[in-house]
Amino acid sequence: MGKMKIEIGKILCPVDFSDHSEHALRYAVAFASAYDAELEMLHVVELPFLPPYSVAGVPELRLPVEQIQTQCEELLGELTKRYGELHPKITGKVVMGTPFLEIIREAREGEFDLIVVGTHGRAGLKHVLIGSVAEKVVRKAPCPVLSVKSPGHEFVMP
Repeated sequence: MGKMKIEIGKILCPVDFSDHSEHALRYAVAFASAYDAELEMLHVVELPFLPPYSVAGVPELRLPVEQIQTQCEELLGELTKRYGELHPKITGKVVMGTPFLEIIREAREGEFDLIVVGTHGRAGLKHVLIGSVAEKVVRKAPCPVLSVKSPGHEFVMP
């Protein structure tokens, strides 16, 4: 059997601004540099479901969605600037929705060759993949996925 040649032109790296996702981002930058690939950081703002309390006489609760999106874009800008010194082909994008669905959608529509995702996020769960965004991405992605475990986090048997 001959050698397999792997070509990676576009890498997607979901980020949630945690130390875990930044650790995965360092891997993504290294791969992007090694393959001279484009690297897109993707942050998904997940909006909580808010019932229409105004019907019950309670004032309607609204999140400042535009403010949240602006803050996330600023944080992505900072990451882009910091890591852009290591790899010039890095961009950032903020979308709204369910994280794993939006990651899969972006990977499919953007025709990405690789997704690099951290195995822990904001939730700080003790399990590595079970029930997490990373597991769903691994199972449903249209391309290979590299799941990156953060240092200092041990696997806890269920």
